[in-house]
Amino acid sequence: MSSNRKLMVMPGDGIGPEVMNETLRLLDWLAKYKNINFDTIERDVGGKSYDLHGTPLTDEALSDALECDAVLFGAVGGPKYDDLDFELKPERGLLTLRKELDLFANLRPAIVFPPLVEASTLKPEVVEGLDIMILRELTGGVYFAEPRGIDIMPDGSKKGYDTNLYTTPEIERIGRVAFDLAKKRNNKVTSVEKANVMLSGVLWREVISELSEEYPDVELSHMLVDNAAMQLVRDPKQFDVIVTGNLFGDILSDIAAMLTGSIGMLPSASLNSDNKGMYEPVHGSAPDISGKELANPIAAILSVAMMLKYSFNMSEASSAIEN
Repeated sequence: MSSNRKLMVMPGDGIGPEVMNETLRLLDWLAKYKNINFDTIERDVGGKSYDLHGTPLTDEALSDALECDAVLFGAVGGPKYDDLDFELKPERGLLTLRKELDLFANLRPAIVFPPLVEASTLKPEVVEGLDIMILRELTGGVYFAEPRGIDIMPDGSKKGYDTNLYTTPEIERIGRVAFDLAKKRNNKVTSVEKANVMLSGVLWREVISELSEEYPDVELSHMLVDNAAMQLVRDPKQFDVIVTGNLFGDILSDIAAMLTGSIGMLPSASLNSDNKGMYEPVHGSAPDISGKELANPIAAILSVAMMLKYSFNMSEASSAIEN
């Protein structure tokens, strides 16, 4: 098996470069022992890019990312950038990549590795063997919809507002990813929204319900987000695939990650409709341990496994890394 696919490497800030170095060693291993080769290009992102170029993501780096088949991402951010203007913060580089690459489907597995069962704050019998997938819609909803802003009122006070907006096509495409994932797992999808108080949630439930008719072998249930948060810590093994919008997915995926004992040990994938993806560990830049070689690279390594599986259809090599 051989490959001449183009891979963008973006180490970023904090422990990002440290864990990325381990993934580069893994790529060398794949070339040597599996005959899987990548043409890699490295670009700055986040705080490092701001320090060098005055922007969290240069036009050149974005253009190069668009030309690559997949992106390996480290981490961005740190206290030294907290006072920057909103558009210059390191995280804006990550959001721009997601938007411009149209990475609408964020896959966040929550897996309890046997040695970490005791590390979870929940009882072992609740989390032992846990393997669920949180599917978060990543390019719509309240993080991107307009109008949004902070306005000055006539009395001098301010109002801040954001819009949670979803269209039928946006819901359908993330829904299809959910049902297709479930068919490869345990044939169960839980769709999460807030249909009792949000009209965007009403539409979400309606579209997902109609789409489910195309997948008769997949069991669909609906759950309000507040109940879903409670159920994740009460009985997480009731779930297989959870599909939800951008804001709720952001919150629920972090809850699910902590069930496993450490959010720093889990990978993620963000895919577009062509399965081109960006792969990154869930952990942040961890500036408190940066440069000390203390960061565990398992999440970054498992992100490579997800890349092989979802972007390049190399399930055998992916399983070899996971094992």
